[in-house]
Amino acid sequence: MSKAAPAKKSVAAAPPPGCTLDINDPQVQSAAIRIQASYRGHRSRKELREKGPPRVLEPLKDVVLIEGSAAKLTCRISAFPDPFIRWSKDGKELRDGPKYRYVFEDPDVVALVVRDGELADLGQYSINVTNPFGQCSDSARILVEVPAKIQKGPDNTKARKGATVTLTAEILGEPAPDVGWTKDGEDIEEDDRVFFEIGSTTTTLTIRRAVPQDSGKYEVYVENSLGMDQSFARVDVA
Repeated sequence: MSKAAPAKKSVAAAPPPGCTLDINDPQVQSAAIRIQASYRGHRSRKELREKGPPRVLEPLKDVVLIEGSAAKLTCRISAFPDPFIRWSKDGKELRDGPKYRYVFEDPDVVALVVRDGELADLGQYSINVTNPFGQCSDSARILVEVPAKIQKGPDNTKARKGATVTLTAEILGEPAPDVGWTKDGEDIEEDDRVFFEIGSTTTTLTIRRAVPQDSGKYEVYVENSLGMDQSFARVDVA
């Protein structure tokens, strides 16, 4: 039997010209950091950020809130170290709780959820972002839409001839509703004796120098793009 030939020592092949890497080269170090970050997830990427004051990357946008539903204001920010977030409405700070919910969707996106929408939620909302290096802020409006409704209708009224009769209804709606009055199913034609006024939350029908012919069934109605409502009252003049 022949002897086995002695094993040859493996010799690493020299890299092709131009393919050597200098680990002290700043560009090589930067590339290595980027490669590591891509495998270590957003937490690693966040740790590699440069420290500095927060910035707004995508600003808040106005939103429409339908009565009874929820609205969400969303803002994308850049901040490292982690910032302190504060939301406010018309200059008054909002506390995280059942009505207002602070939401952190990822390291860069923060949001405010406004629940159980109502007309009182209409206003200017602001976010203030602060860290040890500075602060930034942004604002947007929540626009509330409420179907037209009569909160309280006019009362039945009895009056003497010559007296002044007033019928008042409490109204609500956003956009502001159209308002009208009728008598016995016919639209009231206003003059200096019979006329009605419309305020932000009430409407009042006035009948001056009342006469028996003013007796009848009066209706007030309100309507906007989201709905309508009506209420009735009886007037008797003797």
